[in-house]
Amino acid sequence: MTVLTGIGDASGMGDRGQGQPGGDRTRSFARWARCAACAWPLALAGCVTYSPQPLDTRVPAPTDAGTVAVDAAKMPLPELRTHVYDPSDGFDITEIAMLAVANNSDLRLARDDAHIARAQAFAAGLLPDPQIALNQANPTQHIPGSDVEALGYGVTYDVNTLLRHSADTASAHAAQTKAELDLLWKEWQTVAQARLLFVRNVFGERNLAILEQEQAMFVDRQKRLQRALDAGNMTADVIATSYTDVTSSQQKIDDAQRKLEQNWHDLNTLLGLAPSTRLKLVGDADVPDIDEAGVRALMADLPRRRPDLVELEAGYRSEEEKFRSAVIQQFPVLTVGFNRARDTSGIYSQGFALALSLPIFNGNRGNIAIEKATRKRLHDEYEGRLVATQSEVDAILDDRALAMHQLKQCKASEAELARLAEHSQAAYSAANIDVLNYTIQRDALISKRLERLGLEQALVEQQVGLQTLLGGELPTADVLEESSK
Repeated sequence: MTVLTGIGDASGMGDRGQGQPGGDRTRSFARWARCAACAWPLALAGCVTYSPQPLDTRVPAPTDAGTVAVDAAKMPLPELRTHVYDPSDGFDITEIAMLAVANNSDLRLARDDAHIARAQAFAAGLLPDPQIALNQANPTQHIPGSDVEALGYGVTYDVNTLLRHSADTASAHAAQTKAELDLLWKEWQTVAQARLLFVRNVFGERNLAILEQEQAMFVDRQKRLQRALDAGNMTADVIATSYTDVTSSQQKIDDAQRKLEQNWHDLNTLLGLAPSTRLKLVGDADVPDIDEAGVRALMADLPRRRPDLVELEAGYRSEEEKFRSAVIQQFPVLTVGFNRARDTSGIYSQGFALALSLPIFNGNRGNIAIEKATRKRLHDEYEGRLVATQSEVDAILDDRALAMHQLKQCKASEAELARLAEHSQAAYSAANIDVLNYTIQRDALISKRLERLGLEQALVEQQVGLQTLLGGELPTADVLEESSK
């Protein structure tokens, strides 16, 4: 709907074309100039000046972890906001997560996307500008009594956009909320990835240390057997078997070192640091005693807490408003106007104009069908995400129960093997058993320790997965006991 409002005649109400045509044109031109002079400052009011921002094609210098400013108040999770960030004594698992949120390059792009969504919401809230229409016509031939300049001007305003303004603004604000929640969800995932890489690096170092102990034991045994072979007290086949153990343990160390190096590379990339950076990781990454009932209770209000679910809800609201706007646009477009003009004979006219579009062929039915189908998809996506989240939590809790049972058995076996290793150590020191039997006992204990480390790492990684799915710290038995006192 468009409104056209006449604002008068540039040559004056009383002038009916009498007098000199030249003087009439001069007066008209002067009035036109005054109108333009008054409108020009209004058009320039609030204009933004352009300033170039050239790209720097040089590769940025690597960031030093000590120079990154970390604002705890801007962290996405409560336990991060209350944690004291002090890297002077090393980085614990929470400080690694805080550094990742503050310096991750992908999060910077996500924040830029959120700024764009805010600008789009701001733009959607602005009303359309009015338009000034001016026209002038001079006779091409002289006719007595008709040598008058024709003039017409007015102001137009698109009223049809006002009908959609509420829906468009609501849709844009919902899209802004969606972008901000998408940023928050990406921050959650970055925190989870930082925690996961911290755990893998800590357990990788522990695993490597045990493997090096195993190799040192095999190398020592190899040297002893070689001396026995040189003395004629050992056969060559035993030496070959021992050498195989040495090379196998070295292969395990090489694989563990490559894996650890890749973990460090992934962590530095996530943190936005140079690839060669080696941060001092401090603090434990131990298996927590999680309360399963408390974890399941957190599922009740998960749709109101987890950013990706709230984001999907905001996206659905945005699509609802787009659908409503499309429905509004199916109605006939009404154009209403009032105009005033003067022709070349000096006669003034004013009138009323009405135009109505007929929604016979289009009627915006195509856009309505698109928005309706999009809304249906978002509805199904939201329900599917809820079901998938519940399924993921159940799967982790079931796997965790099995892993905890296996860890309990592994610890019991490790304790028994440790007891046997002590006896074999005493027997070996007393020369009651040979080095082969001694190393077999020690190797069994080392293998069980590696198995325990693997189970503990899996359980801690499951904890990180639950924290990502549920958000924040998980309820533990210790916390529940303290809260009940």
